Amino acid sequence: MPGPNRQRQLGTLFLTLFTSILGLSILFPVLGPLGRHLHLSETEIGSTSTAYALAQLLFAPFWGRRSEKVGRRPMLILGVVGFGLGFVALGVVVVLGDRGVLTGHALLGAMLLARFVGGALSSAVLPTAQAYVADVTPPEERTKGMAVIGAAFGLAIICGPGIGALASHFFGLLAPIGAACVVGAVNLVMVIVLLPEPERHQHLARPPASSTLLSRLRAILLASFVITTAAVLMEQTLAFLFQDVLLLSDEETPAKVGVALVAYGVVAVLVQGVLVRRVSMSPRTMLLVGMPITAIALLLLSAADTFVFLICATALQGLGQGLVQPGATSMISLLAHDDEQGTAAGLGSSASSLGRLVGPLLGPALYELDRTFPYYVSAGLLFATVVAILVALPAIRPRLATTS
Repeated sequence: MPGPNRQRQLGTLFLTLFTSILGLSILFPVLGPLGRHLHLSETEIGSTSTAYALAQLLFAPFWGRRSEKVGRRPMLILGVVGFGLGFVALGVVVVLGDRGVLTGHALLGAMLLARFVGGALSSAVLPTAQAYVADVTPPEERTKGMAVIGAAFGLAIICGPGIGALASHFFGLLAPIGAACVVGAVNLVMVIVLLPEPERHQHLARPPASSTLLSRLRAILLASFVITTAAVLMEQTLAFLFQDVLLLSDEETPAKVGVALVAYGVVAVLVQGVLVRRVSMSPRTMLLVGMPITAIALLLLSAADTFVFLICATALQGLGQGLVQPGATSMISLLAHDDEQGTAAGLGSSASSLGRLVGPLLGPALYELDRTFPYYVSAGLLFATVVAILVALPAIRPRLATTS
Protein backbone atom coordinates (compact mmCIF):
# COMPACT_ATOMS: atom_id res chain seq x y z
CA MET A 1 0.00 0.00 0.00
CA PRO A 2 1.44 3.39 -0.94
CA GLY A 3 2.91 5.38 1.91
CA PRO A 4 0.88 8.61 1.44
CA ASN A 5 -2.38 6.67 1.31
CA ARG A 6 -1.45 4.78 4.46
CA GLN A 7 -0.59 8.01 6.25
CA ARG A 8 -3.96 9.54 5.31
CA GLN A 9 -5.80 6.50 6.64
CA LEU A 10 -3.81 6.50 9.86
CA GLY A 11 -4.37 10.23 10.22
CA THR A 12 -8.13 9.84 9.86
CA LEU A 13 -8.12 6.92 12.28
CA PHE A 14 -6.14 9.06 14.73
CA LEU A 15 -8.83 11.75 14.61
CA THR A 16 -11.57 9.14 15.07
CA LEU A 17 -9.94 7.66 18.15
CA PHE A 18 -8.96 11.05 19.53
CA THR A 19 -12.52 12.33 19.31
CA SER A 20 -13.94 9.13 20.80
CA ILE A 21 -11.66 9.18 23.83
CA LEU A 22 -12.00 12.97 24.11
CA GLY A 23 -15.70 12.57 24.85
CA LEU A 24 -14.95 9.91 27.44
CA SER A 25 -12.06 11.76 29.10
CA ILE A 26 -14.11 14.95 29.45
CA LEU A 27 -15.92 13.08 32.21
CA PHE A 28 -12.80 11.92 34.11
CA PRO A 29 -12.38 14.87 36.49
CA VAL A 30 -16.09 15.15 37.30
CA LEU A 31 -17.29 11.55 37.80
CA GLY A 32 -16.01 11.38 41.38
CA PRO A 33 -17.34 14.75 42.57
CA LEU A 34 -20.55 14.25 40.55
CA GLY A 35 -21.14 10.88 42.20
CA ARG A 36 -20.64 12.38 45.63
CA HIS A 37 -22.98 15.23 44.65
CA LEU A 38 -25.62 12.59 43.88
CA HIS A 39 -24.93 10.96 47.28
CA LEU A 40 -23.25 7.85 45.90
CA SER A 41 -20.39 6.19 47.78
CA GLU A 42 -16.93 5.74 46.30
CA THR A 43 -17.65 2.05 45.70
CA GLU A 44 -20.96 2.83 43.99
CA ILE A 45 -19.25 5.40 41.76
CA GLY A 46 -16.64 2.81 40.86
CA SER A 47 -19.31 0.22 40.07
CA THR A 48 -20.67 2.39 37.24
CA SER A 49 -17.29 2.22 35.52
CA THR A 50 -17.22 -1.51 36.20
CA ALA A 51 -20.52 -1.91 34.37
CA TYR A 52 -19.01 -0.09 31.39
CA ALA A 53 -15.94 -2.32 31.47
CA LEU A 54 -17.98 -5.51 31.87
CA ALA A 55 -19.90 -4.70 28.71
CA GLN A 56 -16.63 -4.11 26.84
CA LEU A 57 -15.20 -7.35 28.19
CA LEU A 58 -18.19 -9.32 26.93
CA PHE A 59 -18.69 -7.62 23.56
CA ALA A 60 -15.22 -6.56 22.30
CA PRO A 61 -14.22 -10.04 21.03
CA PHE A 62 -17.53 -10.32 19.18
CA TRP A 63 -17.10 -6.96 17.44
CA GLY A 64 -13.49 -7.83 16.58
CA ARG A 65 -14.58 -11.08 14.91
CA ARG A 66 -17.50 -9.30 13.26
CA SER A 67 -15.17 -6.75 11.67
CA GLU A 68 -13.48 -9.61 9.78
CA LYS A 69 -16.78 -10.40 8.08
CA VAL A 70 -18.52 -7.07 7.52
CA GLY A 71 -15.51 -4.71 7.43
CA ARG A 72 -13.72 -2.31 9.73
CA ARG A 73 -15.63 0.84 8.77
CA PRO A 74 -19.14 -0.40 9.72
CA MET A 75 -17.88 -1.56 13.11
CA LEU A 76 -16.15 1.77 13.75
CA ILE A 77 -19.38 3.61 12.92
CA LEU A 78 -21.29 1.35 15.31
CA GLY A 79 -18.77 2.00 18.07
CA VAL A 80 -18.87 5.76 17.61
CA VAL A 81 -22.67 5.68 17.76
CA GLY A 82 -22.32 3.68 20.97
CA PHE A 83 -20.11 6.34 22.53
CA GLY A 84 -22.68 9.03 21.71
CA LEU A 85 -25.67 7.05 22.97
CA GLY A 86 -23.80 6.23 26.17
CA PHE A 87 -23.14 9.91 26.86
CA VAL A 88 -26.77 10.84 26.19
CA ALA A 89 -28.11 8.07 28.43
CA LEU A 90 -25.75 8.98 31.25
CA GLY A 91 -26.72 12.65 30.94
CA VAL A 92 -30.43 11.86 31.20
CA VAL A 93 -29.91 9.71 34.29
CA VAL A 94 -27.71 12.31 36.01
CA VAL A 95 -30.21 15.10 35.33
CA LEU A 96 -33.00 12.97 36.79
CA GLY A 97 -30.85 12.22 39.81
CA ASP A 98 -29.95 15.89 40.28
CA ARG A 99 -33.64 16.82 40.24
CA GLY A 100 -34.55 14.11 42.73
CA VAL A 101 -36.62 12.05 40.28
CA LEU A 102 -34.21 9.13 40.72
CA THR A 103 -32.63 8.44 44.09
CA GLY A 104 -30.93 5.61 45.95
CA HIS A 105 -30.98 2.20 44.30
CA ALA A 106 -33.08 3.46 41.37
CA LEU A 107 -30.49 6.08 40.53
CA LEU A 108 -27.60 3.63 40.84
CA GLY A 109 -29.43 1.02 38.74
CA ALA A 110 -30.19 3.52 35.99
CA MET A 111 -26.56 4.68 35.91
CA LEU A 112 -25.35 1.08 35.73
CA LEU A 113 -27.71 0.34 32.83
CA ALA A 114 -26.69 3.48 30.92
CA ARG A 115 -23.02 2.70 31.33
CA PHE A 116 -23.48 -0.95 30.35
CA VAL A 117 -25.33 -0.17 27.12
CA GLY A 118 -22.81 2.52 26.19
CA GLY A 119 -19.92 0.18 26.91
CA ALA A 120 -21.43 -2.68 24.88
CA LEU A 121 -21.74 -0.60 21.72
CA SER A 122 -18.62 1.54 22.08
CA SER A 123 -16.48 -1.57 22.61
CA ALA A 124 -16.47 -1.99 18.82
CA VAL A 125 -14.10 0.97 18.41
CA LEU A 126 -10.79 -0.16 19.93
CA PRO A 127 -10.44 -3.71 18.54
CA THR A 128 -11.58 -2.56 15.11
CA ALA A 129 -9.13 0.35 15.17
CA GLN A 130 -6.26 -1.95 16.10
CA ALA A 131 -7.21 -4.35 13.31
CA TYR A 132 -7.45 -1.36 10.94
CA VAL A 133 -3.87 -0.39 11.79
CA ALA A 134 -2.74 -3.98 11.15
CA ASP A 135 -4.51 -3.88 7.77
CA VAL A 136 -2.68 -0.78 6.57
CA THR A 137 0.81 -1.32 8.04
CA PRO A 138 3.48 -3.94 7.26
CA PRO A 139 4.90 -5.89 10.24
CA GLU A 140 8.06 -3.79 10.43
CA GLU A 141 5.94 -0.64 10.83
CA ARG A 142 3.39 -2.18 13.21
CA THR A 143 4.71 -0.72 16.45
CA LYS A 144 4.80 2.78 14.97
CA GLY A 145 1.28 2.29 13.64
CA MET A 146 -0.02 1.13 17.02
CA ALA A 147 1.64 4.17 18.59
CA VAL A 148 -0.88 6.25 16.62
CA ILE A 149 -3.63 4.69 18.74
CA GLY A 150 -1.75 5.43 21.94
CA ALA A 151 -1.01 9.00 20.87
CA ALA A 152 -4.70 9.56 20.14
CA PHE A 153 -5.56 8.32 23.62
CA GLY A 154 -2.88 10.48 25.21
CA LEU A 155 -3.84 13.65 23.35
CA ALA A 156 -7.49 13.09 24.26
CA ILE A 157 -6.48 12.76 27.91
CA ILE A 158 -4.64 16.07 27.62
CA CYS A 159 -7.62 17.92 26.14
CA GLY A 160 -10.60 16.09 27.64
CA PRO A 161 -10.02 16.63 31.36
CA GLY A 162 -9.17 20.27 30.71
CA ILE A 163 -12.45 20.75 28.85
CA GLY A 164 -14.31 18.88 31.57
CA ALA A 165 -12.69 20.92 34.32
CA LEU A 166 -13.42 24.24 32.60
CA ALA A 167 -17.00 23.27 31.75
CA SER A 168 -17.70 22.19 35.33
CA HIS A 169 -16.07 25.34 36.73
CA PHE A 170 -18.07 27.78 34.61
CA PHE A 171 -21.31 25.86 33.98
CA GLY A 172 -21.59 23.26 36.75
CA LEU A 173 -20.91 19.55 37.19
CA LEU A 174 -23.51 18.53 34.58
CA ALA A 175 -21.96 20.56 31.75
CA PRO A 176 -19.17 18.09 30.82
CA ILE A 177 -21.76 15.43 29.98
CA GLY A 178 -23.36 17.79 27.46
CA ALA A 179 -19.95 18.54 25.99
CA ALA A 180 -19.28 14.81 25.61
CA CYS A 181 -22.56 14.39 23.70
CA VAL A 182 -21.57 17.14 21.25
CA VAL A 183 -18.15 15.57 20.71
CA GLY A 184 -19.80 12.22 20.01
CA ALA A 185 -22.02 13.72 17.32
CA VAL A 186 -19.09 15.43 15.60
CA ASN A 187 -17.13 12.18 15.65
CA LEU A 188 -19.93 10.25 13.96
CA VAL A 189 -20.09 12.71 11.07
CA MET A 190 -16.32 12.61 10.67
CA VAL A 191 -16.17 8.80 10.52
CA ILE A 192 -18.98 8.57 7.97
CA VAL A 193 -17.48 11.23 5.71
CA LEU A 194 -13.72 10.69 5.99
CA LEU A 195 -12.84 7.12 6.97
CA PRO A 196 -12.54 4.54 4.12
CA GLU A 197 -12.54 0.78 4.39
CA PRO A 198 -8.89 -0.42 4.30
CA GLU A 199 -8.07 -2.01 0.95
CA ARG A 200 -6.13 -4.88 2.46
CA HIS A 201 -9.11 -6.02 4.51
CA GLN A 202 -11.40 -5.94 1.49
CA HIS A 203 -9.36 -8.78 -0.07
CA LEU A 204 -9.47 -11.11 2.93
CA ALA A 205 -11.82 -13.90 2.00
CA ARG A 206 -12.10 -16.02 5.14
CA PRO A 207 -12.73 -15.33 8.83
CA PRO A 208 -10.10 -16.28 11.41
CA ALA A 209 -10.07 -19.93 12.42
CA SER A 210 -6.88 -20.43 14.43
CA SER A 211 -7.33 -22.54 17.56
CA THR A 212 -3.82 -21.64 18.73
CA LEU A 213 -4.28 -17.87 18.83
CA LEU A 214 -5.21 -17.68 22.50
CA SER A 215 -2.22 -19.78 23.55
CA ARG A 216 0.09 -17.52 21.54
CA LEU A 217 -1.31 -14.42 23.18
CA ARG A 218 -1.70 -15.64 26.76
CA ALA A 219 1.34 -13.91 28.28
CA ILE A 220 0.71 -10.63 26.48
CA LEU A 221 -2.98 -10.66 27.40
CA LEU A 222 -1.94 -10.99 31.04
CA ALA A 223 0.36 -8.01 30.65
CA SER A 224 -2.40 -5.99 28.98
CA PHE A 225 -4.78 -6.81 31.83
CA VAL A 226 -2.30 -5.73 34.51
CA ILE A 227 -1.29 -2.57 32.63
CA THR A 228 -4.91 -1.50 32.30
CA THR A 229 -5.75 -2.40 35.91
CA ALA A 230 -2.91 -0.21 37.16
CA ALA A 231 -4.03 2.71 35.00
CA VAL A 232 -7.66 2.36 36.06
CA LEU A 233 -6.80 2.13 39.75
CA MET A 234 -5.08 5.49 39.33
CA GLU A 235 -7.90 7.03 37.29
CA GLN A 236 -10.64 5.87 39.66
CA THR A 237 -8.95 7.12 42.83
CA LEU A 238 -7.02 10.17 41.64
CA ALA A 239 -9.89 12.60 42.25
CA PHE A 240 -10.38 11.20 45.76
CA LEU A 241 -6.64 11.40 46.42
CA PHE A 242 -6.41 15.02 45.31
CA GLN A 243 -9.50 15.95 47.28
CA ASP A 244 -8.30 14.28 50.49
CA VAL A 245 -4.58 15.17 50.33
CA LEU A 246 -5.13 18.81 49.34
CA LEU A 247 -8.40 19.22 51.32
CA LEU A 248 -10.38 20.39 48.28
CA SER A 249 -14.12 20.92 47.89
CA ASP A 250 -16.22 19.06 45.29
CA GLU A 251 -16.11 22.15 43.07
CA GLU A 252 -12.35 22.69 43.39
CA THR A 253 -11.34 19.08 42.71
CA PRO A 254 -12.00 18.82 38.92
CA ALA A 255 -9.64 21.68 38.07
CA LYS A 256 -6.74 20.23 40.09
CA VAL A 257 -7.28 16.71 38.77
CA GLY A 258 -7.59 18.09 35.25
CA VAL A 259 -4.10 19.61 35.49
CA ALA A 260 -2.67 16.26 36.61
CA LEU A 261 -4.34 14.34 33.80
CA VAL A 262 -3.14 16.92 31.28
CA ALA A 263 0.44 16.36 32.51
CA TYR A 264 -0.11 12.60 32.22
CA GLY A 265 -1.42 12.97 28.67
CA VAL A 266 1.32 15.35 27.50
CA VAL A 267 4.05 12.93 28.53
CA ALA A 268 2.22 9.92 27.05
CA VAL A 269 1.71 11.72 23.72
CA LEU A 270 5.35 12.79 23.51
CA VAL A 271 6.47 9.23 24.18
CA GLN A 272 4.10 7.63 21.67
CA GLY A 273 4.02 10.38 19.09
CA VAL A 274 7.75 11.17 19.08
CA LEU A 275 9.90 8.69 20.97
CA VAL A 276 8.28 5.45 19.78
CA ARG A 277 8.09 6.63 16.18
CA ARG A 278 11.71 7.83 16.05
CA VAL A 279 13.61 5.43 18.30
CA SER A 280 13.80 1.77 17.33
CA MET A 281 12.48 -0.24 20.29
CA SER A 282 11.03 -3.73 20.20
CA PRO A 283 7.58 -4.23 21.75
CA ARG A 284 9.18 -6.51 24.35
CA THR A 285 11.65 -3.83 25.41
CA MET A 286 8.87 -1.26 25.66
CA LEU A 287 6.97 -3.53 28.05
CA LEU A 288 9.95 -4.45 30.20
CA VAL A 289 11.03 -0.81 30.55
CA GLY A 290 7.59 0.78 30.79
CA MET A 291 6.06 -1.42 33.48
CA PRO A 292 8.70 -0.72 36.16
CA ILE A 293 8.51 3.00 35.41
CA THR A 294 4.73 2.87 35.88
CA ALA A 295 5.12 0.95 39.14
CA ILE A 296 7.61 3.48 40.54
CA ALA A 297 5.28 6.33 39.57
CA LEU A 298 2.42 4.70 41.48
CA LEU A 299 4.57 4.29 44.58
CA LEU A 300 5.53 7.96 44.36
CA LEU A 301 1.87 8.89 43.94
CA SER A 302 1.02 7.05 47.16
CA ALA A 303 3.59 9.14 49.04
CA ALA A 304 2.74 12.51 47.46
CA ASP A 305 1.65 15.22 49.88
CA THR A 306 1.76 18.38 47.75
CA PHE A 307 0.19 19.45 44.48
CA VAL A 308 3.54 19.56 42.66
CA PHE A 309 4.49 16.10 43.94
CA LEU A 310 1.14 14.71 42.75
CA ILE A 311 1.61 16.26 39.31
CA CYS A 312 5.15 14.89 38.91
CA ALA A 313 4.13 11.37 39.92
CA THR A 314 1.19 11.42 37.52
CA ALA A 315 3.41 12.64 34.68
CA LEU A 316 5.92 9.86 35.36
CA GLN A 317 3.11 7.34 35.07
CA GLY A 318 2.32 8.87 31.69
CA LEU A 319 5.88 8.03 30.63
CA GLY A 320 5.45 4.39 31.63
CA GLN A 321 2.04 4.03 30.07
CA GLY A 322 3.30 5.71 26.90
CA LEU A 323 5.71 2.81 26.46
CA VAL A 324 3.62 -0.15 27.57
CA GLN A 325 0.40 0.55 25.66
CA PRO A 326 1.84 0.47 22.09
CA GLY A 327 4.21 -2.29 23.17
CA ALA A 328 1.35 -4.56 24.20
CA THR A 329 -0.94 -3.80 21.25
CA SER A 330 1.80 -4.21 18.64
CA MET A 331 2.96 -7.49 20.16
CA ILE A 332 -0.61 -8.82 20.07
CA SER A 333 -0.87 -7.86 16.41
CA LEU A 334 2.52 -9.34 15.47
CA LEU A 335 1.65 -12.66 17.09
CA ALA A 336 -1.54 -12.92 15.00
CA HIS A 337 -1.85 -13.83 11.32
CA ASP A 338 -3.41 -11.44 8.79
CA ASP A 339 -6.82 -13.11 9.01
CA GLU A 340 -6.72 -13.11 12.83
CA GLN A 341 -6.21 -9.39 13.39
CA GLY A 342 -9.80 -8.58 14.33
CA THR A 343 -10.06 -11.54 16.68
CA ALA A 344 -6.65 -10.84 18.24
CA ALA A 345 -7.53 -7.17 18.74
CA GLY A 346 -10.83 -8.22 20.29
CA LEU A 347 -9.02 -10.50 22.76
CA GLY A 348 -6.60 -7.69 23.59
CA SER A 349 -9.45 -5.27 24.12
CA SER A 350 -11.23 -7.84 26.26
CA ALA A 351 -8.14 -8.26 28.46
CA SER A 352 -7.96 -4.50 28.87
CA SER A 353 -11.68 -4.40 29.62
CA LEU A 354 -11.18 -6.99 32.35
CA GLY A 355 -8.74 -4.54 33.91
CA ARG A 356 -11.33 -1.79 33.57
CA LEU A 357 -13.84 -4.09 35.25
CA VAL A 358 -11.62 -5.03 38.19
CA GLY A 359 -10.07 -1.59 38.63
CA PRO A 360 -13.21 0.42 39.46
CA LEU A 361 -14.25 -2.19 42.05
CA LEU A 362 -10.83 -2.79 43.54
CA GLY A 363 -9.56 0.80 43.49
CA PRO A 364 -12.28 2.56 45.53
CA ALA A 365 -12.60 -0.45 47.87
CA LEU A 366 -8.87 -0.37 48.60
CA TYR A 367 -8.98 3.41 48.90
CA GLU A 368 -11.66 3.19 51.57
CA LEU A 369 -9.29 1.01 53.60
CA ASP A 370 -6.28 3.26 53.09
CA ARG A 371 -5.57 5.82 50.40
CA THR A 372 -2.17 4.27 49.64
CA PHE A 373 -3.41 0.71 49.07
CA PRO A 374 -4.52 1.09 45.39
CA TYR A 375 -1.04 2.26 44.42
CA TYR A 376 0.83 -0.42 46.39
CA VAL A 377 -1.31 -3.16 44.84
CA SER A 378 -0.88 -1.78 41.31
CA ALA A 379 2.89 -1.52 41.68
CA GLY A 380 3.11 -5.07 43.01
CA LEU A 381 1.09 -6.45 40.09
CA LEU A 382 3.29 -4.63 37.58
CA PHE A 383 6.55 -5.92 39.07
CA ALA A 384 5.11 -9.47 39.17
CA THR A 385 4.08 -9.21 35.52
CA VAL A 386 7.59 -8.15 34.50
CA VAL A 387 8.83 -11.42 35.98
CA ALA A 388 6.09 -13.37 34.19
CA ILE A 389 6.99 -11.79 30.84
CA LEU A 390 10.67 -12.58 31.35
CA VAL A 391 9.80 -16.21 32.04
CA ALA A 392 7.59 -16.36 28.93
CA LEU A 393 10.12 -14.69 26.62
CA PRO A 394 11.79 -17.91 25.35
CA ALA A 395 8.42 -19.05 23.97
CA ILE A 396 7.46 -15.65 22.57
CA ARG A 397 10.73 -14.65 20.90
CA PRO A 398 10.72 -17.25 18.07
CA ARG A 399 7.15 -16.40 17.11
CA LEU A 400 7.94 -12.70 16.99
CA ALA A 401 10.96 -13.42 14.84
CA THR A 402 8.95 -15.45 12.34
CA THR A 403 6.07 -13.01 12.30
CA SER A 404 8.09 -9.86 11.84
